[in-house]
Amino acid sequence: MSDLERIHSQPTQALAPAAVGDGLLQFQDLLLGQIQHLGLPAEGVLVSPIERQRALKNVDDALSELSADDRARAVYVSKMIAAAAVGLFDAALNYLWDETVSELRRRVAGFDLKYFFDIAVTSPDRRKRLSSVEDLVEVNDIDLIRACNEIGLLDRVAATELNHIRFMRNHASAAHPNQASITGLQLATWLETCVRYVLTLSYDQITAETGRLLANVRSDRIDHARVDEITAFFDDLDDRRAQSLAAGLFGLYVDADRSPIVADNVRVLWPEIWPLLDDETRYGFGNRYGRFAANADQEQAGYSRELIDLVDGQSYLPEQVRQIEIDKAVDGLMVAHQGFDNFHIEPSAARTLRELVGDGGDVPKGVAAKYAKAVTRTFIGNGYGVSRGAVGYYREMIETFSSTQASISLRAFRSPEVSSALRSSTGEAQWNELLDLLEPKLTSRRSRDLLEAIREFSATPDKLGSDSGIQRLLEAFKG
Repeated sequence: MSDLERIHSQPTQALAPAAVGDGLLQFQDLLLGQIQHLGLPAEGVLVSPIERQRALKNVDDALSELSADDRARAVYVSKMIAAAAVGLFDAALNYLWDETVSELRRRVAGFDLKYFFDIAVTSPDRRKRLSSVEDLVEVNDIDLIRACNEIGLLDRVAATELNHIRFMRNHASAAHPNQASITGLQLATWLETCVRYVLTLSYDQITAETGRLLANVRSDRIDHARVDEITAFFDDLDDRRAQSLAAGLFGLYVDADRSPIVADNVRVLWPEIWPLLDDETRYGFGNRYGRFAANADQEQAGYSRELIDLVDGQSYLPEQVRQIEIDKAVDGLMVAHQGFDNFHIEPSAARTLRELVGDGGDVPKGVAAKYAKAVTRTFIGNGYGVSRGAVGYYREMIETFSSTQASISLRAFRSPEVSSALRSSTGEAQWNELLDLLEPKLTSRRSRDLLEAIREFSATPDKLGSDSGIQRLLEAFKG
């Protein structure tokens, strides 16, 4: 029997620190001797015994918070300690990271797997391929940590610390060739970090509430009378948690396998979570609709659009989509304005356009001029009056005109349809209000000169287009 075999065959027992040190030196001499006998490099292969002792002396403290049950399944921690004792710290760090990732995946699977995938995987194409515990390996480590942070399984400090260990694992462990050195204290500290933030992981109240809510969404129909009670914890959501919960609800709704109960429940909750989201998150949902539509995923595109329409979120659709839809809505508004009984049907068309434009008045360049002309024309009326149910929407849209749109609106009197409407007392009154709304938006000298000339014009506004002085000022806008 060789010396190595005799050491391996000895019964397992706890050793005093001095005995540990002697044993490490004895084992190192035997192992390096065997390596040299094989003609292989022995210099710099193993960490010094002093560093190994420092690591092993701190293992008990690092594991102190770990329960007996948690220790019993921590196989990679055992391998880490073995590798550290041998003097292979780079391999030890790799084993520690394997234990950390394995435990994070186990916690994710026990919390809400679909919710996690919705947060971790932003690509609709990739997301469709992930559904089971086995698919967790398809989520890379950095996205695993990020998503665990976003759904509340890790707090910001824990995520930061784990990302540091992940970085060191990638640059100083046996996972990749490197020349970096790791000390015994560093290794023990990283073990303590993983134990504290992952292996003994517990949920905070908000994370627990979120988990219960998602479980209930899938199983029980939400009573409308209890919505305020059910969503009371929304008030305690920070931006990160609100965004994650919204993404989870969105994912449940667009799932092709959703049940009617799930769909109904998300429709109840969506208007409650939407006000808590920032613009970047809202545009993200609009972009997901755009990607579904572009990929011809008609069912998911339809579902996602239902949620966006439910909260009047059309202004957050992708610009290309919005340009097409705003163009279509402008046409619809003009059909209503020119049709029979227009005063009664205009409000619906005006509201549709207003929702697409949004509070910021962001209109794609390709349809901006057409939009400004249509809103101005409908605001002025048709000579018989103006739709009182729609005029509020027109006013809101004019108030968000850009300087360029305001300049286009100011020159709308050149249109025969507008000029005709300006002959009526209602049209003239609307024109005067329009000038007041446009004035603070006009920034160019030529626009302000034209406004001043219009203000000083002594005849009725329907005659503006035939005035030679006004015509000369309009020449400045050509080209």
